[in-house]
Amino acid sequence: MTRRSARDVPLRTHWIVLTVCLVCLVAALLLHGYTQHLFGTAPDAEPPDRTSYAKVPDEVSRGGPVIDASGAEIHTAAPKPKTIALTFDDGPDPVWTPLILDLLQQHDAKATFFVVGVQVVDNQELTRRINAEGHQLGLHTFTHADLAALPDWRRSFELRQSQLILAGAAGVSTPLLRPPYSSKAEAVADEDWSGIRYARELGYLTVLTTQDSEDWRRLGVDRILASSRPAGDAGQILLVHDAGGDRSQTVAALAVLIPELKARGFRFQTVSDTVGIPQPVRKATLSERLRGLGMIGAIKLSDTVLLVLTWLLYLAGGLSLLRAVATVVAARRHSSTRSKAWLDPVTEPVTVVVPAYNESAGIEAAVRSLVASDHPVEVIVIDDGSTDGTADLVESLGLPGVRVIRQENGGKPAALTRGIQEASHELVVMVDGDTVFEPDAVRLLVQPFADSGMGAVSGNAKVGNREGVLGRWQHIEYVVGFNLDRRLFDLARCMPTVPGAIGAFRRSALLQVGGVTDDTLAEDTDLTMALWRGGWRIVYEERAKAWTEAPSSLGSLWRQRYRWCYGTLQAMWKHRGALVQRGSAGRFGRRGLGFLLAFQVLLPLLAPVVDVFALYGLIFLDPVRVAVLWVAFVSLQALTSLYAFRLDREPIGPLWTLPLQQFVYRQLMYLVVIQSVVTALAGSRLRWQRMERYGSLQVPASRSR
Repeated sequence: MTRRSARDVPLRTHWIVLTVCLVCLVAALLLHGYTQHLFGTAPDAEPPDRTSYAKVPDEVSRGGPVIDASGAEIHTAAPKPKTIALTFDDGPDPVWTPLILDLLQQHDAKATFFVVGVQVVDNQELTRRINAEGHQLGLHTFTHADLAALPDWRRSFELRQSQLILAGAAGVSTPLLRPPYSSKAEAVADEDWSGIRYARELGYLTVLTTQDSEDWRRLGVDRILASSRPAGDAGQILLVHDAGGDRSQTVAALAVLIPELKARGFRFQTVSDTVGIPQPVRKATLSERLRGLGMIGAIKLSDTVLLVLTWLLYLAGGLSLLRAVATVVAARRHSSTRSKAWLDPVTEPVTVVVPAYNESAGIEAAVRSLVASDHPVEVIVIDDGSTDGTADLVESLGLPGVRVIRQENGGKPAALTRGIQEASHELVVMVDGDTVFEPDAVRLLVQPFADSGMGAVSGNAKVGNREGVLGRWQHIEYVVGFNLDRRLFDLARCMPTVPGAIGAFRRSALLQVGGVTDDTLAEDTDLTMALWRGGWRIVYEERAKAWTEAPSSLGSLWRQRYRWCYGTLQAMWKHRGALVQRGSAGRFGRRGLGFLLAFQVLLPLLAPVVDVFALYGLIFLDPVRVAVLWVAFVSLQALTSLYAFRLDREPIGPLWTLPLQQFVYRQLMYLVVIQSVVTALAGSRLRWQRMERYGSLQVPASRSR
């Protein structure tokens, strides 16, 4: 229908903002996944298998442990006699690094710490302490990655980002690099040499070792001491670890080793002092520091984003499970309570109001199905300014008991109001112009009015054009999402919507609450909520069935659901006062509005988290585990759907499309809710979104199931 004067929604800006937010979210998750799940955890002394050494120059394999591979000539440097360069890999660690620093300070020894970028982010103050106490800082890559096995883009990323992080955390820049999984010069393979040359092109000096303490094996203090003591007076670059697990044996061994070697005349110096090169570590520039702080902030933000998303995932999962359990349990109980017919049969005539605007495609089938009802009815078609001959078509049918009233276009609420005014009977059924009724639908629909407190009854709307995939998806949604919910609402006495496709009302109740208004775009939801607040009861009669024409394209589906969702938000806001009312109005407010907020607003907004984590898991976690969880999620939906189809006596054939629904339909519904919420928060008004009719429904001979 049409057509209220309203300004267009400022749509484009917030989609740009949403896209930017999505890009930022993806970037944050990629960064977090890279830093947390691509971290190399194997010990440095256990490198991957190397097979070829033919390309490694003799100057490297027979040279010193500090390698300058720039230019045509290769230079190496070896430790001076009686000097020990203690080099600590994999840190800093919040537990073991402080103990080692205390020990070095106690014995006036200097060392070099090859730090991992992501460890520096978590231990910035500790990194600054290392530098402030005169020790040397070197890089051990960003995520402890094996440079030899990486493509050039990842090598560059690993080195540049770890350098920036060090500049941001400690204010220094260093050219010293120890590649993870490296050892002595004679062990350099072709793959390692490729990484060393690439690093030198970026300005780095590679620092290997001459002696391995083997503390990573954790074979005891004595074994570490035996592996760490130099033979004779030769200088050494000793590999030790201050992170990567329990380093209590390392600390205990150093407490013995340092004073022992100092007593033998050894000095403990930094790498540069040990091999006799100028101090390579320099103060970072302001630009480097700012970029480094930005990188640290991005990593911290990505951690926060993932933490928030994790909790949102738990919330979304909990809400999904709660909804599935609650609706199934309620539907089972509702089915048993509705198994008995209403005690006093209602036989009084009914007025059926059909608002129509350009409904020529389907109005004949709709009116004929109403006339064929097995209950006495008068049918009033309110032609709301149609331009396609809708009124003429109905009049030409010459059907008994059918009246056509023409009026200027005023919108669906105005047409319904006119129909209520013209109604001859107390019981009024409101029907959309594209809806076809079962012969017994009107009779079944009005039976609950045997209760004098009954204000309205919701019928069971079904998708008639369910041939294509989109039609099947909507059919599943109607049977599962709508009708299961209505059973729960009925049981909890908080039905929020009597659908425009099939609903019956007590005329006196309608007049009491002011009739149908145009305050919202969901006039059926607005009216239902007003009836609750007026003290009337509303129930669901699943046996009263009508067939409606669902949108046949994604565009028309979007427009319809956007109007529904936005109108529901308007109605919820309009009737928020029900939350603090007493009696049936308060029960509806706290139960009905609470359910709508939790499961039709909050849950769809959270549901994309499930998809985001699925993609995150496929990239960074165990794909098999992620696939199992996804199958479990779909299986839960499938079981719920099977039960809903059984209750509605529907064939289960369309459920084969349920897994496919996860990739298109669900995402469309997410966007509808997001768009509606943003539009509502922006204070914009949405115009009526009319669906194009194709007249695909026919009068059923007997389609009851």
